[in-house]
Amino acid sequence: MKYQRLYINIDHIATVRQARRGNSPDPVAGAMLCERAGADGITAHLREDRRHIQDDDIERLATSITTVFNLEMACTSEMLALAHRLRPHQVTLVPERREEITTEGGLDVSRDAGRIADGVARLNAAGIRTSLFIGPDRAAIDRSRDVGAAAIELHTGQYAHAPNDPATLRALRDASAHGASIGLSVHAGHGLTVENVRPVAAIPEIEELNIGHAVVSRAIFVGLAEAVRELRAAMDDARASA
Repeated sequence: MKYQRLYINIDHIATVRQARRGNSPDPVAGAMLCERAGADGITAHLREDRRHIQDDDIERLATSITTVFNLEMACTSEMLALAHRLRPHQVTLVPERREEITTEGGLDVSRDAGRIADGVARLNAAGIRTSLFIGPDRAAIDRSRDVGAAAIELHTGQYAHAPNDPATLRALRDASAHGASIGLSVHAGHGLTVENVRPVAAIPEIEELNIGHAVVSRAIFVGLAEAVRELRAAMDDARASA
């Protein structure tokens, strides 16, 4: 089965740092360690309210990462200008609500399709690969293709909250197959852990997983490099067994 990429989201290294508004732990140093431990790429979400990752982090990540930089951001003029200047390998457009603790659902592509299409067009014109973070919904997948995205990232939150409910995994499988069938690259992420990642990693159409909070949480006990290696091993085992 085709190799599946593991991108580590380093946002919550910055969350720990921002608790004291200091310099440590440094998410950029964490990104370098994740790469050395086997991560295929680094993901960071620069939120409009700057609750964890800061502008300086993004600037340093853009010049320090040796694998692939996936910048998560809202589709706003400010963020599009930043991406256009820094030229990350990939931008994943995500929804943002100031009151949410973490991203609670997928982007509503139908709500403001014109604005999203314009944002995707700007990113594509700059040579930046585009992905939309959406729910496992066929209509949302079709709209993602229509606005010009190269990839979709399926929100795995419902599965993570109910991994023993066959419907949540079936929705991801069906969405992945449909996305691939219409020419989109399929990614997935949100709430995935060593304990629940295997069924998702075994879905053949999913090319990339983005995992962050579970890695940082596990790293408190075993260290960041070991947390990355554990996830990589679980994913590889799932692909080999599928």
